[in-house]
Amino acid sequence: MVIEIIPDGPVPAKGLDYLRLGGIHLRTYLNHRAFLTDAEDAQLRQTAVKRVHVAAGFLNVLLANACGSRTPDGEFIDRLAAAVQDLPFLGYLYFEVLSEYLMLHSTTPQTKAYAEAGEMNNRLYKQLAFSAVASMGRLFDLALFGPDHNQLVHLVGQVEPGLAPGAAGYVRRRLPYLFACLALAPSQDATSVTFRNCDFDRLATSASGLLGQLVFREMRRLPRYPQLFPLFEQAKALEVYDYWNTHKIPTPFNGTLPKGEIGVNPASPAVAGCTVWEAETCERGLLHPVEQLDVIFVPRLTDLRSTALGRAAFPRGH
Repeated sequence: MVIEIIPDGPVPAKGLDYLRLGGIHLRTYLNHRAFLTDAEDAQLRQTAVKRVHVAAGFLNVLLANACGSRTPDGEFIDRLAAAVQDLPFLGYLYFEVLSEYLMLHSTTPQTKAYAEAGEMNNRLYKQLAFSAVASMGRLFDLALFGPDHNQLVHLVGQVEPGLAPGAAGYVRRRLPYLFACLALAPSQDATSVTFRNCDFDRLATSASGLLGQLVFREMRRLPRYPQLFPLFEQAKALEVYDYWNTHKIPTPFNGTLPKGEIGVNPASPAVAGCTVWEAETCERGLLHPVEQLDVIFVPRLTDLRSTALGRAAFPRGH
């Protein structure tokens, strides 16, 4: 399909960074935790805290680097790769930082051609993801993204050889700063926070963003998540939808940079006059409109069974 939207004037490239939704995840959980069984609630809290305890050493290294310390690049990447196994959220940060690096620093003719058209080269990070994780084509799960230093250099070299030497240094400089911004509550001073021996309540105060992401991920692993999905996700969706409308975003994207996962805001005046086409693909992989469709956009939560996560994690059952 092709959705053609022609706004009245320039629209800022503004989306919604899913890495920054930890506060919403935590608030939604706290407001609706009564809908969980006691066992489910205890499991969420205990597992989230346990993951932080296991990875506490490296999490403190992240904060130290964000505040000016400098862990050697190779050592940092190797420790990051090991920590992803205990704290999968770090895989998302790792991937997003590398995506930034590739898109912002690539100098290939293809990247320059996209730049001339006002676009970023999205093929770079996709190639990286599919090369790093064999199953990424079936379910795009960044919790599995954790190449060590040698693998990182090799993977980036496959995408664009000239960028391989600087990849580890960029991740070492950028990821700790991003983590501190995403993980800690806005009132927290990164120099005074430690992750050792933290309990749930302390994390909720000092690292609400991180705790929210952990609780959200663990909830998605509950056997009863298909039944809980409408309740918890609708509450978050309404907050997100309100943000789109307040900031008058017609085509919101989901990430640190406008790459993939573009949405359509039905409340935007620009969307009211949009045109939707059924399209076909040519030999170059480009889409060409064929037949115009009569489509109405509805602000409604998608059924879990229609999502990649639902099909992969809950293939059977009512």
